[in-house]
Amino acid sequence: MAFLSEIFGYILNFFYELINNYGIAIIVFSILLRLILIPITIKQQKSMKKTAKMQEKMKEIQEKYKNNPEKLNQETIELYKTEKFSPFSGCFSAILQILIILSVFWLVSQPLTYMKKVDKQVIEEYRTKITEENNGENASYPEIQIISKIENEYQEVNNQLADENIENREELENKKENLENMRINMEFLGLDLSKVPTQNLGDWKVYVIPVLYVITSFISIKITTIAQKKAKKDVIVQDKENSDEMMESIGQMNNSMLYMTPIMSISIAAIAPLGLALYWLVSNILMIIERLIINKFISSKEDEEDE
Repeated sequence: MAFLSEIFGYILNFFYELINNYGIAIIVFSILLRLILIPITIKQQKSMKKTAKMQEKMKEIQEKYKNNPEKLNQETIELYKTEKFSPFSGCFSAILQILIILSVFWLVSQPLTYMKKVDKQVIEEYRTKITEENNGENASYPEIQIISKIENEYQEVNNQLADENIENREELENKKENLENMRINMEFLGLDLSKVPTQNLGDWKVYVIPVLYVITSFISIKITTIAQKKAKKDVIVQDKENSDEMMESIGQMNNSMLYMTPIMSISIAAIAPLGLALYWLVSNILMIIERLIINKFISSKEDEEDE
Protein backbone atom coordinates (compact mmCIF):
# COMPACT_ATOMS: atom_id res chain seq x y z
CA MET A 1 0.00 0.00 0.00
CA ALA A 2 2.85 2.38 0.89
CA PHE A 3 4.52 1.37 -2.38
CA LEU A 4 1.49 2.50 -4.40
CA SER A 5 1.25 5.71 -2.35
CA GLU A 6 4.90 6.44 -3.21
CA ILE A 7 4.24 5.98 -6.94
CA PHE A 8 1.03 8.04 -6.84
CA GLY A 9 2.95 10.70 -4.90
CA TYR A 10 5.46 11.15 -7.72
CA ILE A 11 2.62 11.50 -10.25
CA LEU A 12 0.60 13.94 -8.12
CA ASN A 13 3.69 16.05 -7.39
CA PHE A 14 4.55 16.12 -11.11
CA PHE A 15 1.13 17.63 -11.87
CA TYR A 16 1.43 19.99 -8.89
CA GLU A 17 4.81 21.31 -10.06
CA LEU A 18 3.29 22.01 -13.50
CA ILE A 19 0.09 23.63 -12.24
CA ASN A 20 1.08 24.91 -8.77
CA ASN A 21 -2.41 24.22 -7.45
CA TYR A 22 -3.16 21.21 -5.26
CA GLY A 23 -6.86 21.04 -6.18
CA ILE A 24 -6.32 21.07 -9.95
CA ALA A 25 -3.44 18.59 -9.56
CA ILE A 26 -5.82 16.20 -7.73
CA ILE A 27 -8.41 16.55 -10.51
CA VAL A 28 -5.85 15.78 -13.24
CA PHE A 29 -4.47 12.89 -11.16
CA SER A 30 -8.01 11.51 -10.68
CA ILE A 31 -8.69 11.65 -14.43
CA LEU A 32 -5.42 9.86 -15.23
CA LEU A 33 -6.13 7.15 -12.64
CA ARG A 34 -9.65 6.55 -13.95
CA LEU A 35 -8.34 6.28 -17.52
CA ILE A 36 -5.83 3.64 -16.38
CA LEU A 37 -8.62 1.72 -14.63
CA ILE A 38 -11.03 1.74 -17.61
CA PRO A 39 -10.07 -1.82 -18.75
CA ILE A 40 -10.75 -3.11 -15.23
CA THR A 41 -14.08 -1.26 -15.08
CA ILE A 42 -15.14 -2.77 -18.42
CA LYS A 43 -14.15 -6.22 -17.20
CA GLN A 44 -16.20 -5.72 -14.02
CA GLN A 45 -19.29 -4.65 -15.96
CA LYS A 46 -18.99 -7.62 -18.32
CA SER A 47 -18.44 -9.97 -15.38
CA MET A 48 -21.56 -8.66 -13.65
CA LYS A 49 -23.71 -9.25 -16.73
CA LYS A 50 -22.16 -12.66 -17.41
CA THR A 51 -22.72 -13.72 -13.79
CA ALA A 52 -26.38 -12.81 -14.08
CA LYS A 53 -26.75 -14.95 -17.22
CA MET A 54 -24.85 -17.84 -15.65
CA GLN A 55 -27.32 -17.94 -12.76
CA GLU A 56 -30.12 -19.13 -15.06
CA LYS A 57 -28.00 -21.94 -16.51
CA MET A 58 -26.82 -22.90 -13.02
CA LYS A 59 -30.42 -23.07 -11.85
CA GLU A 60 -31.26 -25.52 -14.63
CA ILE A 61 -28.33 -27.76 -13.73
CA GLN A 62 -29.15 -27.65 -10.03
CA GLU A 63 -32.75 -28.60 -10.74
CA LYS A 64 -31.77 -31.41 -13.11
CA TYR A 65 -29.13 -32.99 -10.83
CA LYS A 66 -30.41 -32.01 -7.40
CA ASN A 67 -30.30 -35.66 -6.29
CA ASN A 68 -26.86 -36.34 -7.75
CA PRO A 69 -24.22 -34.10 -6.12
CA GLU A 70 -21.30 -35.68 -8.00
CA LYS A 71 -22.92 -35.13 -11.40
CA LEU A 72 -23.92 -31.63 -10.33
CA ASN A 73 -20.28 -30.74 -9.60
CA GLN A 74 -19.14 -32.20 -12.92
CA GLU A 75 -21.76 -30.29 -14.90
CA THR A 76 -20.98 -27.08 -13.02
CA ILE A 77 -17.26 -27.35 -13.83
CA GLU A 78 -18.09 -28.17 -17.44
CA LEU A 79 -20.36 -25.11 -17.64
CA TYR A 80 -17.58 -22.88 -16.32
CA LYS A 81 -15.18 -24.28 -18.92
CA THR A 82 -17.66 -23.93 -21.78
CA GLU A 83 -18.56 -20.35 -20.87
CA LYS A 84 -14.94 -19.51 -19.92
CA PHE A 85 -16.25 -18.21 -16.63
CA SER A 86 -14.50 -18.04 -13.26
CA PRO A 87 -16.45 -17.41 -10.04
CA PHE A 88 -13.41 -15.50 -8.79
CA SER A 89 -13.06 -13.32 -11.90
CA GLY A 90 -14.06 -10.17 -10.02
CA CYS A 91 -11.82 -10.77 -7.01
CA PHE A 92 -8.61 -9.37 -8.48
CA SER A 93 -10.22 -6.14 -9.70
CA ALA A 94 -12.06 -5.70 -6.39
CA ILE A 95 -8.83 -6.16 -4.39
CA LEU A 96 -7.00 -3.75 -6.72
CA GLN A 97 -9.72 -1.13 -6.29
CA ILE A 98 -9.47 -1.41 -2.50
CA LEU A 99 -5.67 -1.09 -2.62
CA ILE A 100 -5.95 2.03 -4.78
CA ILE A 101 -8.55 3.61 -2.49
CA LEU A 102 -6.38 3.01 0.60
CA SER A 103 -3.21 4.15 -1.19
CA VAL A 104 -4.81 7.41 -2.32
CA PHE A 105 -6.17 7.95 1.20
CA TRP A 106 -2.63 7.71 2.62
CA LEU A 107 -1.30 9.92 -0.18
CA VAL A 108 -3.82 12.72 0.35
CA SER A 109 -3.70 12.56 4.15
CA GLN A 110 0.13 12.52 4.18
CA PRO A 111 1.16 14.71 1.20
CA LEU A 112 4.48 15.77 2.74
CA THR A 113 5.61 12.14 3.03
CA TYR A 114 4.34 10.73 -0.25
CA MET A 115 4.03 13.77 -2.51
CA LYS A 116 6.75 16.20 -1.41
CA LYS A 117 9.09 13.47 -0.08
CA VAL A 118 10.00 15.60 2.96
CA ASP A 119 12.55 14.05 5.33
CA LYS A 120 10.86 12.08 8.13
CA GLN A 121 12.94 13.81 10.78
CA VAL A 122 11.75 17.24 9.61
CA ILE A 123 8.12 16.06 9.69
CA GLU A 124 8.60 14.61 13.16
CA GLU A 125 10.08 17.90 14.43
CA TYR A 126 7.05 19.82 13.15
CA ARG A 127 4.72 17.17 14.56
CA THR A 128 6.31 17.57 18.01
CA LYS A 129 5.96 21.36 17.86
CA ILE A 130 2.28 21.15 16.91
CA THR A 131 1.59 18.59 19.67
CA GLU A 132 3.21 20.90 22.23
CA GLU A 133 1.18 23.87 20.95
CA ASN A 134 -1.99 21.73 21.30
CA ASN A 135 -1.13 20.91 24.93
CA GLY A 136 -0.10 17.35 24.12
CA GLU A 137 -3.12 16.56 21.95
CA ASN A 138 -2.27 14.69 18.75
CA ALA A 139 -3.70 16.05 15.49
CA SER A 140 -6.03 13.88 13.39
CA TYR A 141 -4.05 14.69 10.25
CA PRO A 142 -0.63 15.93 11.44
CA GLU A 143 0.79 16.61 7.98
CA ILE A 144 -2.20 18.77 7.04
CA GLN A 145 -1.54 20.93 10.09
CA ILE A 146 2.17 20.96 9.33
CA ILE A 147 1.40 22.36 5.87
CA SER A 148 -0.54 25.23 7.47
CA LYS A 149 2.35 25.89 9.86
CA ILE A 150 4.86 25.85 7.00
CA GLU A 151 2.73 28.40 5.12
CA ASN A 152 2.61 30.68 8.19
CA GLU A 153 6.39 30.45 8.59
CA TYR A 154 6.88 31.15 4.89
CA GLN A 155 4.76 34.31 5.02
CA GLU A 156 6.57 35.42 8.18
CA VAL A 157 9.99 34.98 6.51
CA ASN A 158 8.73 36.88 3.45
CA ASN A 159 7.66 39.77 5.65
CA GLN A 160 11.06 39.83 7.34
CA LEU A 161 12.86 39.82 3.99
CA ALA A 162 10.78 42.83 2.92
CA ASP A 163 12.85 44.86 5.38
CA GLU A 164 15.87 46.11 3.43
CA ASN A 165 17.90 46.55 6.62
CA ILE A 166 17.49 42.95 7.81
CA GLU A 167 20.82 41.58 9.08
CA ASN A 168 20.43 37.80 8.70
CA ARG A 169 19.18 37.98 5.11
CA GLU A 170 21.23 35.00 3.89
CA GLU A 171 19.92 32.79 6.69
CA LEU A 172 16.33 33.86 5.95
CA GLU A 173 16.81 33.27 2.21
CA ASN A 174 17.95 29.68 2.93
CA LYS A 175 15.00 29.15 5.26
CA LYS A 176 12.63 30.52 2.63
CA GLU A 177 14.04 28.12 0.03
CA ASN A 178 13.60 25.13 2.38
CA LEU A 179 10.04 26.18 3.18
CA GLU A 180 9.30 26.71 -0.52
CA ASN A 181 10.22 23.08 -1.22
CA MET A 182 7.67 21.93 1.37
CA ARG A 183 4.86 24.35 0.56
CA ILE A 184 1.61 23.12 -0.99
CA ASN A 185 -0.91 25.60 -2.36
CA MET A 186 -4.15 24.28 -0.85
CA GLU A 187 -6.39 27.08 -2.16
CA PHE A 188 -8.93 25.86 -4.73
CA LEU A 189 -11.85 27.99 -5.98
CA GLY A 190 -11.93 29.88 -2.68
CA LEU A 191 -11.74 26.68 -0.63
CA ASP A 192 -8.91 25.62 1.66
CA LEU A 193 -8.39 21.91 0.91
CA SER A 194 -6.47 21.43 4.15
CA LYS A 195 -9.58 22.07 6.23
CA VAL A 196 -11.57 19.30 7.91
CA PRO A 197 -15.38 19.96 8.03
CA THR A 198 -15.87 18.75 11.62
CA GLN A 199 -13.07 21.04 12.77
CA ASN A 200 -14.47 24.10 10.93
CA LEU A 201 -18.20 23.94 11.65
CA GLY A 202 -18.62 27.70 11.37
CA ASP A 203 -17.34 27.85 7.80
CA TRP A 204 -20.12 26.90 5.36
CA LYS A 205 -17.63 26.51 2.49
CA VAL A 206 -16.22 23.29 3.96
CA TYR A 207 -19.55 21.55 3.30
CA VAL A 208 -19.63 22.22 -0.46
CA ILE A 209 -17.34 19.37 -1.61
CA PRO A 210 -18.63 16.75 0.91
CA VAL A 211 -22.27 17.48 -0.04
CA LEU A 212 -21.47 17.20 -3.76
CA TYR A 213 -19.57 13.98 -3.02
CA VAL A 214 -22.59 12.50 -1.23
CA ILE A 215 -24.92 13.47 -4.10
CA THR A 216 -22.63 11.87 -6.69
CA SER A 217 -22.28 8.77 -4.48
CA PHE A 218 -26.06 8.44 -4.42
CA ILE A 219 -26.24 8.79 -8.22
CA SER A 220 -23.40 6.28 -8.71
CA ILE A 221 -25.05 3.67 -6.47
CA LYS A 222 -28.41 4.27 -8.16
CA ILE A 223 -26.93 3.64 -11.62
CA THR A 224 -25.20 0.48 -10.39
CA THR A 225 -28.27 -0.96 -8.69
CA ILE A 226 -30.47 -0.24 -11.72
CA ALA A 227 -27.98 -2.11 -13.93
CA GLN A 228 -27.86 -5.04 -11.48
CA LYS A 229 -31.65 -5.08 -11.19
CA LYS A 230 -32.01 -5.16 -14.98
CA ALA A 231 -29.50 -7.99 -15.29
CA LYS A 232 -31.22 -10.03 -12.60
CA LYS A 233 -34.63 -9.32 -14.11
CA ASP A 234 -33.44 -10.67 -17.45
CA VAL A 235 -32.28 -13.84 -15.72
CA ILE A 236 -35.37 -14.56 -13.65
CA VAL A 237 -37.96 -13.59 -16.23
CA GLN A 238 -38.44 -17.26 -17.16
CA ASP A 239 -39.10 -18.20 -13.53
CA LYS A 240 -42.41 -16.35 -13.22
CA GLU A 241 -43.40 -18.18 -10.04
CA ASN A 242 -40.53 -16.83 -7.96
CA SER A 243 -39.76 -13.65 -9.88
CA ASP A 244 -41.94 -11.34 -7.78
CA GLU A 245 -40.43 -12.59 -4.53
CA MET A 246 -36.88 -12.31 -5.87
CA MET A 247 -37.47 -8.83 -7.31
CA GLU A 248 -38.85 -7.69 -3.96
CA SER A 249 -35.71 -8.97 -2.20
CA ILE A 250 -33.50 -7.23 -4.75
CA GLY A 251 -35.46 -4.02 -4.28
CA GLN A 252 -35.09 -4.13 -0.50
CA MET A 253 -31.36 -4.72 -0.80
CA ASN A 254 -30.96 -1.86 -3.28
CA ASN A 255 -32.97 0.51 -1.08
CA SER A 256 -30.76 -0.34 1.89
CA MET A 257 -27.67 0.43 -0.18
CA LEU A 258 -29.14 3.68 -1.44
CA TYR A 259 -29.80 4.92 2.09
CA MET A 260 -26.75 3.52 3.86
CA THR A 261 -24.07 4.53 1.34
CA PRO A 262 -24.75 8.30 1.46
CA ILE A 263 -24.80 8.14 5.27
CA MET A 264 -21.44 6.37 5.31
CA SER A 265 -20.08 8.72 2.67
CA ILE A 266 -20.98 11.90 4.52
CA SER A 267 -19.53 10.45 7.72
CA ILE A 268 -16.17 9.87 6.03
CA ALA A 269 -16.19 13.14 4.08
CA ALA A 270 -17.02 15.11 7.25
CA ILE A 271 -13.91 13.94 9.14
CA ALA A 272 -11.46 13.96 6.19
CA PRO A 273 -9.49 16.88 4.73
CA LEU A 274 -11.25 18.48 1.78
CA GLY A 275 -8.44 17.36 -0.52
CA LEU A 276 -9.51 13.75 0.01
CA ALA A 277 -13.18 14.61 -0.48
CA LEU A 278 -12.27 16.39 -3.73
CA TYR A 279 -10.52 13.27 -5.03
CA TRP A 280 -13.57 11.14 -4.17
CA LEU A 281 -15.91 13.70 -5.77
CA VAL A 282 -13.98 13.77 -9.05
CA SER A 283 -13.64 9.97 -9.05
CA ASN A 284 -17.40 9.60 -8.51
CA ILE A 285 -18.23 11.94 -11.39
CA LEU A 286 -15.83 10.10 -13.71
CA MET A 287 -17.19 6.74 -12.53
CA ILE A 288 -20.76 7.80 -13.32
CA ILE A 289 -19.74 8.84 -16.85
CA GLU A 290 -17.81 5.58 -17.30
CA ARG A 291 -20.70 3.39 -16.17
CA LEU A 292 -23.20 5.13 -18.43
CA ILE A 293 -20.92 4.83 -21.47
CA ILE A 294 -19.72 1.29 -20.73
CA ASN A 295 -23.23 0.02 -19.95
CA LYS A 296 -24.51 1.45 -23.21
CA PHE A 297 -21.56 -0.02 -25.16
CA ILE A 298 -21.90 -3.48 -23.59
CA SER A 299 -25.70 -3.51 -24.10
CA SER A 300 -25.31 -2.50 -27.75
CA LYS A 301 -22.71 -5.20 -28.31
CA GLU A 302 -24.96 -7.83 -26.66
CA ASP A 303 -27.89 -6.77 -28.86
CA GLU A 304 -25.73 -7.21 -31.95
CA GLU A 305 -24.61 -10.67 -30.78
CA ASP A 306 -28.23 -11.68 -30.08
CA GLU A 307 -29.28 -10.57 -33.56
